[in-house]
Amino acid sequence: MELKATGYTLVCFADKHKFEDTGWSLADPDCEKPSLIKAEYEEKQYTPREDLEGLYRYAGWLPVRRTLKGSCAPVTYKSTALASELGLENLYITFSGWWPKMGARMSTGSFKETEAYSVCGRLSADNKKTLVVASAGNTARAFAKVCSENNIPLLISIPEDNINALWFTEPLNECVKIIASPKGSDYFDAIALADKVCTDPDFMAEGGAKNVARRDGMGTTLLSAVEVIGRIPDAYFQAIGSGTGTIAAWENNLRLIEDGRWGTHKMKLYPSQNDPFTIMYDSWKLHSRQLVDMTPDQARNAAAVIDAKVLSNRKPPYSIAGGLFDAMEDAGGDMFKVTNDELHQWKARFAELEGIDIHNAAAVAVASLAAAVKEGKVSKEDVIMLNITGGGEELAKSEQNIVYAKPHLVLDPDLPAEEIVKAVKNI
Repeated sequence: MELKATGYTLVCFADKHKFEDTGWSLADPDCEKPSLIKAEYEEKQYTPREDLEGLYRYAGWLPVRRTLKGSCAPVTYKSTALASELGLENLYITFSGWWPKMGARMSTGSFKETEAYSVCGRLSADNKKTLVVASAGNTARAFAKVCSENNIPLLISIPEDNINALWFTEPLNECVKIIASPKGSDYFDAIALADKVCTDPDFMAEGGAKNVARRDGMGTTLLSAVEVIGRIPDAYFQAIGSGTGTIAAWENNLRLIEDGRWGTHKMKLYPSQNDPFTIMYDSWKLHSRQLVDMTPDQARNAAAVIDAKVLSNRKPPYSIAGGLFDAMEDAGGDMFKVTNDELHQWKARFAELEGIDIHNAAAVAVASLAAAVKEGKVSKEDVIMLNITGGGEELAKSEQNIVYAKPHLVLDPDLPAEEIVKAVKNI
């Protein structure tokens, strides 16, 4: 459905330069240094739209031109069982996934649907190019679902080792194609493959963290929490692969402060990584804007070890202006690392206490919250938002017939761009 969108201007984080969106702007063309851009909305008050359903209730702070069918907003509730276990009085869980009795109906089981519905809603209905998305798993599944159901041409690039993440409740539409980097490769290899495809004008890069629609879609998790809590939380916990979701929450925190009705404070940010893939944790602990060195082989080996496979981006938007380093410098907080044993301990405990299965990445966030309580980083009175970024997958698979997608092509990212493009166009 075409939408009378809220007006917005794009702003460069590095130099505060304002410019108009040409339709798919991913950076300020006049900025001389690497920088994210943000959307500055004409609507200054956070007001969910009662005339729209699902994620599009938050259209006032989304750069979308149309609504698409099938979206669901994140669901926030006040925890009793986990809160009691941790000795917390004001723990709020924002759940994105499949948990129908709680109102959560993201059929892919992941908050990546918030990105996909926002990004694809930013696309004009008459767009003729094929959207290209590189992913470690959950993002690919979300974009495939949204594009398949709404007939949007899509090319997914994913590491072949992560292909089991592409499960669906029905076969994909022919408009969705899948390519994979070979076994033993990682997320960055999938990105390199996608980048070479996008050298052809028939394809367009989704943009990742640079796409304001992706970040503002992810930022709806905070809007969901604030709507239930009635104020900005004191602390925010989330597991990170790229850190984009935490950046998005920080951006919406600043918008809520400008609104003025939800508090005037910045919530402290507590992102976490799965040990030993800890490139951002290691950099933050050194208080370094520059990422610590991580060779491709080190990254691939670490990605092979961690059980939260989606948390394995070796080129995250950490150092860039407006990136995670700037967000944490501005808001305060700390970063945690969580072992496989710790994530599985808290994954099982969360299921027992809250009554729903969660993804390994979400369990990393739960484990980091437990660590923060133990270390005194948060107090029992603090209003805490725990962003459960994926869950209900076991429930969804038990209730529905599941089909797995396979790659149409497995391609070496070191091949010349012309060869990769030619192969992709043949499918």
